[in-house]
Amino acid sequence: PRSSSSSSSTHRTRNLKKSTPAHSPVVLSRRWGFKMASVYEQYVTRCLSMSTSTSQLLVASLGAMLLLFLLMRWSGGIGTSSRQEAGMGRKGWKLPPGPPGWPVVGNLLQVGLSGKPFMHYVRDLRPAYGPIFTMKMGWRTLIIVSSPELAHEALVQKGPLFASRPAETPTRNVFSCHKFTVNSAIYGPEWRSLRRNMVSGMLSTTRLREFRAVRRDAMDRFISRLRAEAEAGAGAVWVLRNARFAVFCILLSMCFGLQLTEDEITHVDQVMKRVLMVLNPRMDDFLPLLAPFFFRERREATRVRQLQIDTVVHLIDRRRAVLHRRGDRSSEDSMNAAPFSYLDTLLDLKVEGRDTCPTDPELVTLCSEFINGGTDTTATAIEWAIARLIENPAIQSRLYEEIAAHQQASGASVIEETELEKMPYLQAFAKELLRKHPPTYFSLTHAVVEATTLGGYDVPPGVNVEFYLPPIAQDPRLWRKPEAFEPERFLTGGEEADMLCLAGGVKMMPFGAGRRVCPGLSMGMTHITLLIARMVQEFEWSAHPDQPGVLLDEKLEFTVVMNRTLRALVRPRNAL
Repeated sequence: PRSSSSSSSTHRTRNLKKSTPAHSPVVLSRRWGFKMASVYEQYVTRCLSMSTSTSQLLVASLGAMLLLFLLMRWSGGIGTSSRQEAGMGRKGWKLPPGPPGWPVVGNLLQVGLSGKPFMHYVRDLRPAYGPIFTMKMGWRTLIIVSSPELAHEALVQKGPLFASRPAETPTRNVFSCHKFTVNSAIYGPEWRSLRRNMVSGMLSTTRLREFRAVRRDAMDRFISRLRAEAEAGAGAVWVLRNARFAVFCILLSMCFGLQLTEDEITHVDQVMKRVLMVLNPRMDDFLPLLAPFFFRERREATRVRQLQIDTVVHLIDRRRAVLHRRGDRSSEDSMNAAPFSYLDTLLDLKVEGRDTCPTDPELVTLCSEFINGGTDTTATAIEWAIARLIENPAIQSRLYEEIAAHQQASGASVIEETELEKMPYLQAFAKELLRKHPPTYFSLTHAVVEATTLGGYDVPPGVNVEFYLPPIAQDPRLWRKPEAFEPERFLTGGEEADMLCLAGGVKMMPFGAGRRVCPGLSMGMTHITLLIARMVQEFEWSAHPDQPGVLLDEKLEFTVVMNRTLRALVRPRNAL
């Protein structure tokens, strides 16, 4: 809920807009400047309430005082013009309309005082400003795009223009080795080399087929973990935690080609989680003038980066030793190693425009991208999938019947990966799952390589272009009953949607679209459908007594997860 100060501020702003001619700027008095500063102090107090150390409180307070000083300096002549004029930047850019913001902080103040996650704040702005609008988050300018037509115009029709990425924050720049990753690289020769290597060298149909044994082994261990946890907990299991570990094991094996102990896997997993945590946005990412006050956070990021390098380089060296002793089965690593791994494609990679192969820190960055990019997204999808199956027993029954029929026809003891694409209802369920529950509500940020237009507005270089996904995948013009969860819509003759967004326009884009579409789309769909098939084949899923009604509330962590982590009851099918 909004605080009273937030409601009051919103009311005053609304009155100002009503009483001011649309063509003239709003000039605020110095008294208003004091009121504005007071509201900002309340916002800072809310931020500080989440801090735990005295030094953090002092640092944040100093930052607040600096911003307060700037606000006071500018409070005598703050201009916010009409919606169209507000979009005219200093160089005359005609940006999309958007909510007026404060000097220096832009819309950070409103977002902070709203008490809402950013994704929900954007959702609530859409009715007022339409499918394309501008937000100022500190010194960053964001253009939010949320319609199928505009997404198609940008990512398909003008794909090469919108195919780049914006500048990284200083911390992300360190972890990405100055944008030396598939996802963060500037659109150009370096990006093409990295993406081509990942797709053809690792994610092609042929390469993915080579890792079937890895996935089968991981699935068997995953089911065994669920059985053991259920036996020890009166049938109760934690869905997300177990699914995440299973996917992480698969990607770790694909990346390094090594057989690791569970303790080793857990250690690497903990390190990767720490990496994701230090990459969470900080206030100085939006307001660089506050950077001196975040020295502790930067120092912690440096420590985590070194820990990441030490941990991953150890695995890189082990793989190098295996390759060096190719054919020698004397060591345990050599005996258990996979014949191929993603790392193998990187060691001698020739990147266009560079004279040298990737350095060890760059190898660490590329391997971490491969592992982190597919772990939480897939695990989150599985948690939402089980929640939907518990909520809809009829869907669970129909899915099990299809899986059981294919298992019986194949004569295998468990469902084989080769059968997944032959099961239309399973595929339809996975697509509906991603339509209703994309792993994140924003695709990776885009940027233009040169100034262009979108929807009649200017898009200058240096602006973050954010694609807000839910309105696209739930547009009532494109989907029948878009609010309903109905896998049947994706069956033959229904409302098919191209996941690559190449045919029939953009209807949903959980993996992005255009030239920067996620290279792991095929692998991700394989992992999602495989986990769902094995989980439904082995167990009947129902609500836990502590969670009798499945609550589909959400929150943002690394991905959009269930607000209340799902704990479910399972009954082995062979016991029914």
